[in-house]
Amino acid sequence: MERDDALIAQAQTWLAEDPDPDTREELAQLIDAGDTAELAARFAGTLQFGTAGLRGELGAGPMRMNRSVVIRAAAGLAAYLKKQGHTGGTVVIGYDARYKSADFAQDTAAVMVGAGLKAAVLPKPLPTPVLAFAIRHLGAVAGIEVTASHNPPRDNGYKVYLGDGSQIVPPADAEIAAEIAAVSSLNDVPRPSAGWETLRYEDVVGAYLERTDAVLTGGSARDVRVVYTPMHGVGRDVLTAAFERAGFPAPTVVAAQAEPDPDFPTVVFPNPEEPGAMDLAFATAREARPDIVIANDPDADRCAVAVPDPDSAEGWRMLRGDEVGALLATHLVHKNARGTFTTTIVSSSLLSRIAAASTGTPYTETLTGFKWLARVDGLRYAYEEALGYCVDPEGVRDKDGITAALLVAELAAELKESGRTLSDLLDDLAVEHGLHATDQLSVRVQDLSLIADAMRRLREQPPTVLAGLHITSAEDLSKGTESLPPTDGLRYHLAGDESGTVSAARVIVRPSGTEPKIKCYLEVVIPVADAAALAGARAKATEVLASIKADLSQAAGI
Repeated sequence: MERDDALIAQAQTWLAEDPDPDTREELAQLIDAGDTAELAARFAGTLQFGTAGLRGELGAGPMRMNRSVVIRAAAGLAAYLKKQGHTGGTVVIGYDARYKSADFAQDTAAVMVGAGLKAAVLPKPLPTPVLAFAIRHLGAVAGIEVTASHNPPRDNGYKVYLGDGSQIVPPADAEIAAEIAAVSSLNDVPRPSAGWETLRYEDVVGAYLERTDAVLTGGSARDVRVVYTPMHGVGRDVLTAAFERAGFPAPTVVAAQAEPDPDFPTVVFPNPEEPGAMDLAFATAREARPDIVIANDPDADRCAVAVPDPDSAEGWRMLRGDEVGALLATHLVHKNARGTFTTTIVSSSLLSRIAAASTGTPYTETLTGFKWLARVDGLRYAYEEALGYCVDPEGVRDKDGITAALLVAELAAELKESGRTLSDLLDDLAVEHGLHATDQLSVRVQDLSLIADAMRRLREQPPTVLAGLHITSAEDLSKGTESLPPTDGLRYHLAGDESGTVSAARVIVRPSGTEPKIKCYLEVVIPVADAAALAGARAKATEVLASIKADLSQAAGI
């Protein structure tokens, strides 16, 4: 292997400043071994700070998540906040139970104090929505959550919120990135060993739990049996406390996934959407025979729901995020919730139908992500198909898997009281508004150029027909629209078929903002005359969605 002296020198300079003995040892071994290929990968650039903050694989070097990278990010954020006039303001810092999360949180606190800001650190690994709540509750100027959410065990991340409790959006991300780039040496970043506050658990979590009362109706039904999994994450204690406080029966917790564990030993990916992730929850449910199954992702900002399904081999069916989104919207309408309902362009259009059928419920759409959803004027309810729901925007201006779980439990209990289920309500919505069936074509890649190639192919040779349905409009979202800022994505609207069996369809293709994936979001709308027609409508929807997937895969070369 040919020695690259410039690369070795770059790595040695980084090594000399690295404050972490673990990554120092790792990098020193790579240098001693002369592993030019691995060093080149580690020093090919820097992790890019964007609207998702930072997220990447743990390890040494500027292209990995480590204490050096985090200290630079914190210094850049501190410089940005001071330029915005927030000198002396409080920055709240939360963290999950992943490897290095507590270290990254402490480093961030030290940098903030060293920069003349105040820092308040959550007392232990806690759900991301507790951090989002604490920002507004404490009147902070910003917040940071150290988490990689539902990414693989080897990853960690750094999510930034501003003082309104919402995640950053442009141009703040670019301005913070510029300040990070201006940090030349870690030796220039003051990092005192003390001076920050560690918040009391009873104060911050107690205040959050008091706020969870706001999502429920006093005196509403509470008799619902739940199997719950925190997916080896940090949601269990807060969720079970919220259920107890609200008067629900204690959930049956999936024992093997109850404790925080950064290795996530029972799942390949700690994401309820991934195949196999819910197997242990379903096994527990077959024993406990609950009414519903609820899962959080590891940082508990997402909420998954499953319902009994005698036709499934597991006996249970995971509801899609769009289905839960429609159920919660319907429940809130019945509770006379007032304000704007919103979802993203990749979510089902069913929410627009529910809002239109309800008197005085404004509806709007945003780009993907709660960084956009949370900023909608007059927001009352927001959801995205990736299992994220905001049901109390005055308390948490972000997705919150704890309050969403409470509201799902209340709805299930009310339906149970009248001898009905979540599945029955979904059937009602299909008859009233048409069956809005959704699916995803999601492809994970090792080589990111494959995603760029697929997007280029679709732009240069756009399809005109998918599943025999003609494309009536094709939008390149990178150019922006009247209501949306530019984003890398393509949106197709498809006409119905001549027989009227399909009334409409829609496809959106975009690169994932947090994972090495290209994602295609599919929706088909099937008219439903009555409950007897539901089985046929679902079969037709499955057929059309599969055909769209196949045709789109071929057109994109994926």
